Parts: sequence; structure tokens; C-alpha cells
Amino acid sequence: MTLRSFVIRDATDPWEMRALEDVQVRAWSYADREVLPATMLRIGTHTGAVVLGAYPAGDEESAVPFGLAYGFPAWRDGQLWHHSHLLAVAPEWRGSGAAVALKLAQRERVLAQGLTRMTWTFDPLVTRNARLNLGKLGARAIRYHPDWYALGENRETAFPADRLMIEWDLTAPHAEKATSSPDGEVALESAGEGPGRPRLDLAGPRLLAEVPVHAEALSEPVRLAWRYALREVLGTYLAQGYAVTDLAREGERAFYILTR
Repeated sequence: MTLRSFVIRDATDPWEMRALEDVQVRAWSYADREVLPATMLRIGTHTGAVVLGAYPAGDEESAVPFGLAYGFPAWRDGQLWHHSHLLAVAPEWRGSGAAVALKLAQRERVLAQGLTRMTWTFDPLVTRNARLNLGKLGARAIRYHPDWYALGENRETAFPADRLMIEWDLTAPHAEKATSSPDGEVALESAGEGPGRPRLDLAGPRLLAEVPVHAEALSEPVRLAWRYALREVLGTYLAQGYAVTDLAREGERAFYILTR
């Protein structure tokens, strides 16, 4: 795509926030019931949330947003941090650097609030997001959550919405990682189109778990096989003290890197 310039700014006007509902629909084809409403964004700005919009550069006052970042303070077990619930970029702006810019702007606002840690979730089958979270931002995945959301009408037939929980140390200097090469003991790799048998008895300092680069193009039975294989491998090793720290590439193949 032709790179275009953009600006990131705080959304403070309720009509600006209403326009951010459309960003969610453009980014994910959300149905109405799935869109986080502008009313929640509005009250969030008065209770410590960060609401950011990405706009084409130029006449920012009348520009239509194409990106969104939204997160809020979280409290559990005596610890306070920031949880980032939404990061959306319209398809025609993907690859523009806007997703990284939104996260860095969010980081800046959160640090100004005195918080030093940010969490969020992502689908481990979406390697584009894995590269953003683990490589470009330098965060790490610390927990695996099976069936995190109910994204269907029927529990028995809906595709399982598993998620990895990301943790980002906001005090660490930001530096994008170069794409790593797969080096380590292989806990999961492809066997044709689908996954091979997981290995759950490894104990090395660096493990690899293959993930399909374009899972969305696979048939649902094959995607489901990858879902369950990654659930078994990542869930097992993260529970043993590993973290997912990067996404390695080798030609058309991708591997999660797990380190102790």
C-alpha cells in the first residue's frame, strides 16, 4: 500500500467517540451487539480510561478516524495496572505503522498516570498481531486462556475464542526486534496442512511452537486442529513458567518462541 501520514489524538468529544464505533465495524465487521458503544468510551474518559483515535493527516477537525485504542485501569490482588481492551485499524491502513503508533501513544498516557504495566489479549492464530505484540512492541505472552470470549450463538458450534494474555513492561525502553530465526526444541510443528503431535515433555530454555501464517485461509476443521494443538502446547508450557517472547519466521513458516 502507499504509505500515508496520520495523527494520533485523544478522543474527548462524544461525537468523536461515536465515530470510533464505525472503526470497530470497519476493522472487524462487527455486528451491532459486538461494538463497544460510545457511551462506554465517554464515561471511560472520566474514570481513568485512555481513548485514542487515529486520523488521516490534514484537516484533523473534520477527518474520519480509521484507528482506535481503548484501555482502562485494572485492579486485582492489590495490583493496579492498565488493561488495553481494543486496538483497531481499518484494513486499508494496516501496514501503515498506525497500530504501533497507537500503542506507543497509549503507553505514554498510561505512564503519565503513574502505571507501569499494560495487559491485553490476542488470538494466537493471528500471526499479524503476534508480530505486532511480541516483535514490534517487545511485549510477552504470559498466560493462555481457552474460550476467553463467547463469539457465537451456540457453545457447541462456535469456533473457540482462545486468547493469549500479553504483558508489557512500560518502563523498558522501546525497541522493535528484528525477525528471529527458529532456534530451539520443537514442541509443535506442521504435518502437512495441519499440526503434528504436540511434545509436552521438553524442558529446554527455548522451545518452538509452529503456527500457520494464514490461518484464516484454512478450512475450519484444520483451523480447529491448530487451535487445539496450540491450546495444548502453549497452555501447558506457560503454566510451567515459560513465556511466549517472540515470533520467528523461516520462509513461509512461523514459530512462537517460548523462553523460561
